[in-house]
Amino acid sequence: MILKNFIVFEGIDGAGTTTQQRLLQDRLQAQFPHIGCHATAEPSSGPTGTFLRSVLRGEVQVSPRTAAYLFAADRQEHLAAPGGIEELCRHNTIVISDRYLFSSLAYQSAACGPELPRLLNSSFPLPEYLFFFDIEPNQSLKRISGRGVTEIYENQAFLEATAAEYRRVIGEYEAMDTGMTILRLDASESIEKVSANIWSAVENMPILQG
Repeated sequence: MILKNFIVFEGIDGAGTTTQQRLLQDRLQAQFPHIGCHATAEPSSGPTGTFLRSVLRGEVQVSPRTAAYLFAADRQEHLAAPGGIEELCRHNTIVISDRYLFSSLAYQSAACGPELPRLLNSSFPLPEYLFFFDIEPNQSLKRISGRGVTEIYENQAFLEATAAEYRRVIGEYEAMDTGMTILRLDASESIEKVSANIWSAVENMPILQG
């Protein structure tokens, strides 16, 4: 099932998804002030998502399989809780999420194999637009090093495995007739170029044509 008005940005750490999410939200609000636009992220700001962020910071340790279950549980609440993604999209608000189920299929598959993440995420709706920020891990790590904070997945070996999983997962969805619009972005390009490529797709969204 495709969830209309739902946009997802995906890519390994340091790919630039958060920066581009902010730029897209700002442009949508400036050019289409009559249409709601909501930016969100996974892990979410809910209780499970907050716990997951402590796991990502290395403050709490859980097994890779437990993490896969937690990400799926957080995603369910992110979607279906009052005021969540599904409700907003149904009420003609554009929702831009920095990460969604594809991150579980990449990160958790790299950590515990693909079978469990695939099972846990099989029933979630797909976004109308999926943007994959493709970048080499050595480039993304250079960006991450300037933040001063490193999460447990932010190392060369794991990001290389995750990047490979991302490319495999995106390729699988590209080969299926899902109804999603999928765009691969060269995330090593300038912020301005990436932003322009995103806008050239988003400006054609049906909700913006009315």
